[in-house]
Amino acid sequence: MCWTHQSLVNWRSETLRWRWITKAGTIRDVWLRCGYDLHLDVVFWINTRQPMDKVLIITGGSRGIGAATARLAASQGYKICINYLSDHAAAEKTAGQVRALGAQAINLQADVSNEDEIMRLFARVDSDLGRVTHLVNNAGTLSQASRVEDMSEFRMLKMMMTNVVGPMLCSKHALLRMLPRHGGHGGSIVNVSSLAARLGSAGEYVDYAASKGALDTFTIGLSREVAGENIRVNAVRPGFIFTDIHALSGDPFRVSKLEGALPMGRGGTPEEVAEAILWLLSDNASYATGTFIDLAGGR
Repeated sequence: MCWTHQSLVNWRSETLRWRWITKAGTIRDVWLRCGYDLHLDVVFWINTRQPMDKVLIITGGSRGIGAATARLAASQGYKICINYLSDHAAAEKTAGQVRALGAQAINLQADVSNEDEIMRLFARVDSDLGRVTHLVNNAGTLSQASRVEDMSEFRMLKMMMTNVVGPMLCSKHALLRMLPRHGGHGGSIVNVSSLAARLGSAGEYVDYAASKGALDTFTIGLSREVAGENIRVNAVRPGFIFTDIHALSGDPFRVSKLEGALPMGRGGTPEEVAEAILWLLSDNASYATGTFIDLAGGR
C-alpha cells in the first residue's frame, strides 16, 4: 500500500477497480484512487490482495470420475479433499495418488444427504486445508433397472436425497465460504449431472434421470443467483462412462454391451470427464457459467 500526495486544493477524485484471476488461481484486486487539484497534484492508493490457495472438495471422490478429477487437479495446484461415503480404502488410495503428485490431500467420510455431516466435512476442510474455493458435486447413486410402478418410496427418496439434496447442501456450505459478504473471494462449482437428464431413461432409471434433471435446473438457477458475486456454476453430463456406478444397476458390463451403438463407437473414460470438469473449474472458463458440457460420444 502506498500514498503520494501534495496540496489538496479544489480536490477531485475517482476510484477505479480492476479484478482478475490468474492462471495460478490468484485473485487480484487493485483499487486506483487518483485525485487532483488545480495544480495537478495527484494522490494514488494501490492495494493488492495476497495469492489465494485453491481448495477443492470433490464429493464421491474415491473412485471413477471423482478419483480421476482428484488426480488431474493435483497437477494444477489444488489442495484437495476427497469425500467418500463408505469405501475408506479406495479414498485413501486416491489420496495417496494425489500426494504422490505433489499435492496436499485429505480424505473425509460424509453422507452428502445429511447436513450435519456436511457441516463437519466443511469445518474439517477449513481447519486442514483452508477456505474452500472450488467444489465438484460428484457423489451420486443409481439403482437397478426398473419401471416406475415397481419402484419403492425408499428408492425414490434415496435417489433424490443423494443426487439432488446432496449437491444443494454442499453448494450451500461452499457459498458460505465463497461469497464476499461471508468473507470469501468467489469460486467455482461444477455439478456432475448425466445425459439421462436429457434422455429420460424410460423403462430403466426414470428416477435417476429425474434427479439429474433437477440438478440441471439447480445449476441454471444457482449460476444466475451468484453470477455477480464472482462465483461460477456449471455442469458436465457424462453418458456411457466406464465407472463402478454401473454395478449398482446390476449390470457392471453395461457400457461394454452398449458402446457399439454410440456414434463414436466406444464408451468414455473417467479421465475424459475429469478434463472437462477441471476446465470448467479453471480460469480458462472464466466467462462460462450456467454451462453444460455433454460427454457422451455424440449421443
